[in-house]
Amino acid sequence: MRILPCGDRAVLLDCADAAEARRWHAALREHGATLGATTVLLRGRPADLRSLVGATEPADLTDVVGREVEVPVVYDGPDLDAVARHCGLEPDEVVRRHVASRWTVAFAGFAPGFAYLSGGDPRLEVPRLERPRPRVEAGSVGLAGRFSGVYPRPSPGGWRLIGRTDAPLWDLARDDPALLHPGDLVRFVEVAR
Repeated sequence: MRILPCGDRAVLLDCADAAEARRWHAALREHGATLGATTVLLRGRPADLRSLVGATEPADLTDVVGREVEVPVVYDGPDLDAVARHCGLEPDEVVRRHVASRWTVAFAGFAPGFAYLSGGDPRLEVPRLERPRPRVEAGSVGLAGRFSGVYPRPSPGGWRLIGRTDAPLWDLARDDPALLHPGDLVRFVEVAR
C-alpha cells in the first residue's frame, strides 16, 4: 500500500487490490475513511494522517459481516435481451444468475447512494454501453464489467439495464440516507411486473 498526497487536506491509500482497500477502510472507518475500488481516502492534515496510518494495522475481515439487504426487481430492462445475447444465455437465465449471485457492496460512488456490487456470476460480465444514455431512471438495475448496481436517482449512465426496483437507495429523510454500505450483502429478488 502506498500513501499518496491528495491536495493539502487529505491522503489517498493506494492499495494492491479491493480486498486490501476493504481491510484498511474497516480499520480507519471511525476516522471518516472513504472507500474506493482499490483506494481509501482520509481527510485531515497529511502529516497526522501518515502517523495514523503508520500506527494502524489493516483490519481482519474474517468476522466482519455486513447487513443483508433484499432488493425486489422487475426484470424488464431495455438491455436484458442484448445482455443475454452477449453472454450466450437466454434472458430468463440472465435473471436466474443475477438473482442467484451473492452480491457484496464493494464501494460506493458516482452518485449519492450508488453502490458498486461485486461477486456476481462471471457469465454476467458485460461492457458498458458505447454511448451512455443521457438519462437513466432512478431504480434502474444494471450491469457493467464485473459489477451490478442500482441507479439511486435519474442521471446519465452507460450501464446495461436489466430491470428496475422501487427500493429507495438514497433518502435524505432517513437518519442514514444510503440504503447500502460497503460490506453489505445484497440479494436481488425477482418480482412480477
